[in-house]
Amino acid sequence: MDRICIVAVVAAVLISVLFMNGASFGIQTIGCAMAYETRLFDTGKVHTIDILIDDWDAFLQTARNEEYSVCSVVIDGEAFKNVGIRGKGNTSLTQVASMGSDRYSFKIEFDQYDSTKSYYGLDKISLNNLIQDNTMMKDYLTYQMMNEFAVAAPLCSYAYLTVNGEDWGLYLAVEAVEESFLQRNYGTDYGDLYKPDKMNMGGGRGNGKDFDPENLAGADREQTTDRNTRPGKPDRNQGMMPGQRPQQGAQPSVPTNGNFGFQGGMMPGNMGGEGSSETKLQYIDDEPSSYCAIFSSAKTDVTTADQTRLIAALKALSEGKDSAVDTEAVIRYFVVHNFVVNADSYTGSMIHNYYLYEKDGRLAMIPWDYNLAFGTFQSNNANAAVNDDIDAPLSVTGSNLPMIDWIFDSEEYTRLYHQYFQEFLERVDMASIIAQAKELIAPYVEKDPTKFCTYEEFEQGVATLEAFCDLRCQSVAQQLDGNAANVDASSLTLSDMGTMSHGSGGQSGSKGQRPNAQAPEESRSDGFIQLSNTNEPPTGGQQFPGFGGQGGMTPPEGMENMRPGQNSGNIPQQQPSKNPAESQNSPWFLLTVTLVILAAGLVFAFRFKR
Repeated sequence: MDRICIVAVVAAVLISVLFMNGASFGIQTIGCAMAYETRLFDTGKVHTIDILIDDWDAFLQTARNEEYSVCSVVIDGEAFKNVGIRGKGNTSLTQVASMGSDRYSFKIEFDQYDSTKSYYGLDKISLNNLIQDNTMMKDYLTYQMMNEFAVAAPLCSYAYLTVNGEDWGLYLAVEAVEESFLQRNYGTDYGDLYKPDKMNMGGGRGNGKDFDPENLAGADREQTTDRNTRPGKPDRNQGMMPGQRPQQGAQPSVPTNGNFGFQGGMMPGNMGGEGSSETKLQYIDDEPSSYCAIFSSAKTDVTTADQTRLIAALKALSEGKDSAVDTEAVIRYFVVHNFVVNADSYTGSMIHNYYLYEKDGRLAMIPWDYNLAFGTFQSNNANAAVNDDIDAPLSVTGSNLPMIDWIFDSEEYTRLYHQYFQEFLERVDMASIIAQAKELIAPYVEKDPTKFCTYEEFEQGVATLEAFCDLRCQSVAQQLDGNAANVDASSLTLSDMGTMSHGSGGQSGSKGQRPNAQAPEESRSDGFIQLSNTNEPPTGGQQFPGFGGQGGMTPPEGMENMRPGQNSGNIPQQQPSKNPAESQNSPWFLLTVTLVILAAGLVFAFRFKR
């Protein structure tokens, strides 16, 4: 019996050590189940979000400052008071303003003014205005495909916004990649998170305000590549000099310069934000000051030890060591990412729109911002987009982007990448996602008073997106069979989906503008929202402000005159703790459970011995 007790103690200690250091033994971290997953991010319906705020017009006038203002939000009939709202975006803020529109994207931060508040555990959401996206679903489709393919990606769903009871429009609600996202995907013992970007082009709030889309035209970009002769990849361009791309017309129906028909014949290069060595995730030296674009954009608290560890990982990555990356996570990310042909990304000329995750010296990518995917980043060449080389996406230069180069520098990982690509084609039913989304949102698109395109343009955009995905699947299948992609996509007009310069369709003079410049309510001196003297209900049929939805929903008793930031108590006010995971997998939690079981076992053993 003494031996049994000793063995039990040793086993308990070993189990505890194993769980506390699971990553070192190749054990994947299991995320926490978060309550908000099945609420706001239920994709089976269009949710309602009503923003209650004093002087909405004044807020819109300063939205480009990206400064928080206090408001209350009613999500699917449930009120949350004293939360923060601000304008969101880099180039999009300027673009919306330049169009004479006020349909900005927004961020809602539930714990901006009270750190104990959240929406069922969610600390922040982005409300994307769907600009440059006549399909209304380029972001949505990509995130859905990422999640279905086991990539750590934000959750998202459609939401119809009202402001003080007035219809505002259809938006995409996206889970912010911050603390709650990290807990959901990696557990409470998560690692460090960064959003690398050039400080003058999207490095954080307030950047990119002076961006002018017209600067895209004619910019230069380096075009060399050596991916066509990498190990494990058939040489599709025999007889060419190293680094030389095929001449236009080598494959008659498929331009292969990778430029996708940009103005001036070049990809948009130096827009004031072309990728640096830092954003490309190249190793520079051992000094943290050399990685300002990474460390200045940290989303978690980063210590000197964290900086040292990340630099060491970048160095190992530059030396081709796969120990520096979470191989499966990164390959899965690039499978979906390269399928959707997104030039406004890590594999584009600007080298941004991604999150970098690091834990225990291993790196992973987290997707972000795909409203210009599916070849629509200033593109008008459907053949080039549909037939984009999955082993040389967007003609990125070899040995220039180490976070993806390591895949193609190894025959083993190239085969694994192709294996996962085949699995993606067989597993993810993008046609079904598109069809279900269209059926769901079509009525809301039709009545949206501020949308950037007409309903007819929406229908055409969705049809083009469906055709693009079908042809892209054919092209990738050809490439996986070892052939040069040669799918005829000349019937597609990519701008129908919305592009950087063709993403704001609709009737001239009304793009993204609400039909009435003045809201039907006014702000009283005492801060309450009061309907103006009229017998007509606010646009959309709501009988009272603050309760979005269909059919004239009546607010609960006591909420009729709720001022922003006030809660009557009649609507449940959900304020879970800062870490409201429904399940915990912290190492200390596991250790506690193990010790309790051990103690119970020892008590039983000694009693049995007596």
